[in-house]
Amino acid sequence: MDTAPATDSVLWRNRAMRLFDRIPMPVAVCAADGAILLANPAMATEWGTPPGALRDRNVLELFRPEEKTQVVRIVEALRLGRRSRYPVAVRWEAADGARRHGELTVEPVSDTADEVPGLLVLLRVLGEDPAPAPPVAAATPAEARILALLATGATTARAARETGLTRDGVTYHLRRLTERWGASNRTELVARAYALGVLVPGEWPPVVACPQAGGQPIG
Repeated sequence: MDTAPATDSVLWRNRAMRLFDRIPMPVAVCAADGAILLANPAMATEWGTPPGALRDRNVLELFRPEEKTQVVRIVEALRLGRRSRYPVAVRWEAADGARRHGELTVEPVSDTADEVPGLLVLLRVLGEDPAPAPPVAAATPAEARILALLATGATTARAARETGLTRDGVTYHLRRLTERWGASNRTELVARAYALGVLVPGEWPPVVACPQAGGQPIG
């Protein structure tokens, strides 16, 4: 039985892995959902861990996109079967505690056009961020009022009635807050409002902390 082709395949695979490990740029191979399948030592060094420890971590848990819409565009492009390189501006806190910023280049890779692609992810480190600025805690008077109402469990309809806005107006303000604070839902928005000092902790009914936002209890 001829085992030469199988032996050659193993040899080439081992050579490819050695080259992958020697690439100085941080590189990872991910599944279509962003789960890391393989990371080279340079990528693992950013997190102070062996490469194998990054397996199954989602790349978006490690790097924070500066614009979430970039990720949405990539997901949509993959769904439509497009193949291109997609840059994503990101920030992260490395294993040494330094806050860095850079760019992920995401490239779909597959053997055939019909196959669900994997993702080749390359990281270009652009530098370290200066000392982090104070969080943007300020909310407009309308936003603070809406947050206080949400803290009581108010619906969009009630928030619109109480503030004199339309439902679309309330939704607009919540969408702006969500993007500004990087929150994933309304519960997190309320939690951030307390953490950032927009709402006064320990007060019920909720009280807006900013005087200019109308620091009155919400009944």
